[in-house]
Amino acid sequence: MREKPIGFKGYNLGRDSRERQGFTLIELLVVIGIISVLMGMLLPVLGKVRQKARTMLGMRNQREIVNGVTMFAGDNDGQYPESVATVGFGKLWNWSDPRKLTGNRTRTPGMYRAMSEYLRSYIPDASTVFCTNAPTKYKYLQQSWDAGDDWDNPDTSFPFDPVGGTYCFYWNYIGFLGGRKGIFRGPQSHAGGPGEGKLLVTDYFGYNCWQSPKAYGSCEKFNGASAMAETWLLSSYWYSLESERVYLNTIDVLLHAGYTDGHVGSFKSSEVVPMRVSLTSDGSVPYPDDGVGPGIFYLPKNGLR
Repeated sequence: MREKPIGFKGYNLGRDSRERQGFTLIELLVVIGIISVLMGMLLPVLGKVRQKARTMLGMRNQREIVNGVTMFAGDNDGQYPESVATVGFGKLWNWSDPRKLTGNRTRTPGMYRAMSEYLRSYIPDASTVFCTNAPTKYKYLQQSWDAGDDWDNPDTSFPFDPVGGTYCFYWNYIGFLGGRKGIFRGPQSHAGGPGEGKLLVTDYFGYNCWQSPKAYGSCEKFNGASAMAETWLLSSYWYSLESERVYLNTIDVLLHAGYTDGHVGSFKSSEVVPMRVSLTSDGSVPYPDDGVGPGIFYLPKNGLR
């Protein structure tokens, strides 16, 4: 008979063994703890992956917007659509928030107040004209896009309901730059003209809007930002008060813009020029920077003339 090796311990394969095949409470707690640690490590990574995916979709949106206005120009003697970011009628009008998807009313009988009246056949899905990283999507986005000039918000009693989006649209737009920079002139045609910039669309990035005075705002989430609630006039966006020690040179955000040459590029908060909305049609008189107007809009430097 062979002897058992030193240290050998026999195993009971009987009924007592079968009764102890499950996990003990301590073992379960250890497994749960390990899973919790792994989830704590993975969730931030997954969050960044989701935001990166939304950013890529946002860049695709801007590329489709650029393609849409370029095709419109191809069908209209090279001319881009008129801007709908105006207030007033006839000769008595001034510029408005460049985020406008639908203006307050038509400027002249030969023009539209809704962007979709120009671009609906080129861009049928309204999600294309809305930033994918904004806190929430405007609840009537597709309905207002489909309705065009006939849009009337069912939540209000106003006869001419505007719609403010999350991108800024700069074709045929004029803004106040001030100083030696003078006036920003958005491109009027695909061929370009003297003094015109090459900027068509950007993510919203601004400061001191009436909805969030003394605060920086963006459709792209940045460090320390909170969600501004949607109103009947403006879509939701991210903002952070300057009093919370958030300044232009401390904002960590990657923004995007589409240009007349067809490409969509990135820019940072350190690569911008401030533009103010003009109270005159020629862009020479800006809204007061008092926190009750549309505020400042930051343009990428490489989008100017």
